[in-house]
Amino acid sequence: MPRYDYDLFTIGAGSGGVRASRLAGASGARAAVAEASELGGTCVNVGCIPKKLMVYASHVRDELEDAASGYGWTIGERRFDWPGFIEKKDAEIRRLNGVYQRLLHAAGVEVLEGRARVVDPHTVEVEGRRRTAANVLVATGSWPWVPGIPGAEHGITSNEIFHLKRQPERVLIVGGGYIAVEFAGILHGMGSRVTQLYRGGCFLRGFDDALRSGLADEMRKRGVDLRFMANAVEVRPRASDLCVTLADGSTVECDQVLFATGRRPRTEDLGLAEAGVALTEAGAVRVDGYSRSSVESIWAIGDATDRINLTPVAIHEAVCLANTLFNGTPTKPDHAGVPSAVFSQPALATVGLTEAQARDRHGRVDVYYSSFRPLKHTLTGRDEKSMMKLLVDPGSDRVLGVHVLGPDAAEIVQGFAVALRCGATKAQFDATLGIHPTSAEELVTLREPVGADVAD
Repeated sequence: MPRYDYDLFTIGAGSGGVRASRLAGASGARAAVAEASELGGTCVNVGCIPKKLMVYASHVRDELEDAASGYGWTIGERRFDWPGFIEKKDAEIRRLNGVYQRLLHAAGVEVLEGRARVVDPHTVEVEGRRRTAANVLVATGSWPWVPGIPGAEHGITSNEIFHLKRQPERVLIVGGGYIAVEFAGILHGMGSRVTQLYRGGCFLRGFDDALRSGLADEMRKRGVDLRFMANAVEVRPRASDLCVTLADGSTVECDQVLFATGRRPRTEDLGLAEAGVALTEAGAVRVDGYSRSSVESIWAIGDATDRINLTPVAIHEAVCLANTLFNGTPTKPDHAGVPSAVFSQPALATVGLTEAQARDRHGRVDVYYSSFRPLKHTLTGRDEKSMMKLLVDPGSDRVLGVHVLGPDAAEIVQGFAVALRCGATKAQFDATLGIHPTSAEELVTLREPVGADVAD
């Protein structure tokens, strides 16, 4: 008789948890996954997928305006149907939930509905029933954090924004991370009047400064009311709307407050500390290079570890874990050179080091930079600028960072991420012919470095 019920028991059926469970099952291991909500986790249900669908919907207004103003089209009445869009979005998410269910079933993974809790290093309890496992994987993701200001309960988070019955006419977004920035663009594009607050001098901390300030300029041009060095201190409900008091004593009247003020690892009440698992002050599971916690049989991946909180990273960590546990090839996740994007309007994408990081690590850095109006807008007259930036180590000629602000930024940077992974040099960029006319060709036609302080 086997010593344990399972070889791997996964808590959380998000992108990372599902991939680890599927790979374990496909290798012949006895695997189970417990999920208290819908399969697919944050990304599928209240994250990447529905958010990108909303981004597409929000672009339509600009496309129609551009077609009418510059490309000869006559556009009739325009109206955005929020309930109709939400219904179609929900149908697609339900389809994806079913896909995840079928994938797990095909891999022989047992799916348990309910919240799981660790009892000891080899025992997990789900809805009152205990199971044992040689290995327990924590893949519970993260959860929105809301500041404890008076009246915060009258606001919503990114969890609820996807399920609003009506589109709010006036929205106040509190926060300066990618979720806040993306929803500012989404809601503005759909026709809401948007005010965004951020307590710092410029949002998107951690991204290259030139792109941060460039995006702020573009968002203001579009009509988003961006307010930096500002924060909400109280939310007061009134008869028909909300009144939000800011730290400087001023107020903002709105119909909806969206708190996009960060996310925390979703590890509370899992029994981890009681089982001996070391956690950070924020609740993240402390893991070694192989994603093993301080307890030998308990592992963790994805947002629960608060390393790099991106879906492809969680999936990569899951693949490495499966190789380590079931394929006889111990593998450490590689977190270097991870590309990322903000589906803002215009979009922003990056891979490699920011200018500040590059100078900190390499000292002298050659900066190549271009800012230009996309060809499309030579006819529309829209005052929008795209931005391309390369960072190069002058000693080795290796490209250290690629940063893009503008339409299709994520699609452009995905390809250049391969080049950086291969250690591409500036000479190799220069030797590559561009596709004309495209914005992306700028990255292989930049010839002369500029000054160090292009962000200023």
